[in-house]
Amino acid sequence: MTTLQASSDELMTVVASRALRNDDVCFVGIGAPSAACNLARATHAPELVLIYESGTLETRPDNLPLSIGDGELCDTALTTVSVPELFGYWLQSGRISKGFLGGAQIDRFANINSTVIGPYDEPMVRLPGGGGAPEIAANCGEVFIIAKHQPRVLVERIDFITSLGHGTGGTARADAGLVTAGPTLLVTDLCMMRPEEDTRELVVSSIHPGSTRGQIQERTGWEVRFAEDVAETPPPTDDELRILRELHERTRRSHAGG
Repeated sequence: MTTLQASSDELMTVVASRALRNDDVCFVGIGAPSAACNLARATHAPELVLIYESGTLETRPDNLPLSIGDGELCDTALTTVSVPELFGYWLQSGRISKGFLGGAQIDRFANINSTVIGPYDEPMVRLPGGGGAPEIAANCGEVFIIAKHQPRVLVERIDFITSLGHGTGGTARADAGLVTAGPTLLVTDLCMMRPEEDTRELVVSSIHPGSTRGQIQERTGWEVRFAEDVAETPPPTDDELRILRELHERTRRSHAGG
């Protein structure tokens, strides 16, 4: 029985964490992807292998890292390798089953923008950039994406393709020479979306408790399609929420120096 009330961010994180399996090797992005992966490791997937872009392999942080350069990632890793080795030997050779990413803009084919908002030469906002995300999106076995469900995030057309999802849909990804599955799941604070088999367009597969089809459409920049049988997402359990809140509280105390 669930007695605790989850915030929208907590709901999104818990749902995303459930998508990970105990035998996954996951290349983790900072922020929401990191929270979801570390929650999974603390709950149903204790053997989940986490890899961060700084070269830390099988790291087991007690707190959420501030960046890929957070010292705890190296301190708790099985080993740390050079970035060229990480990308050349571990990622590009197909040794990493999952990539977990976020982004400032995402389109209906799960292409991700983390570079600029507006024209590239004269952007309204210059974002942190791709880092390793383009390589993660291209070379991990499959990719999960986590993002807030807002019209400025889920857009009809992204301003810049930083990380390729399914391109223009259909066979575009394979036509570009990529043999990996690409994005197979988008988790937002309202729903879960998965690419349709033929078109590769994201369609709603599950709606979170308290969310409606109308809300999902209102906050999406394209005409949303729903799967034939849309599921209702199981709500977070008290244990999931307790562990997630303890993780955030430990992180807050650690980064505050106490």
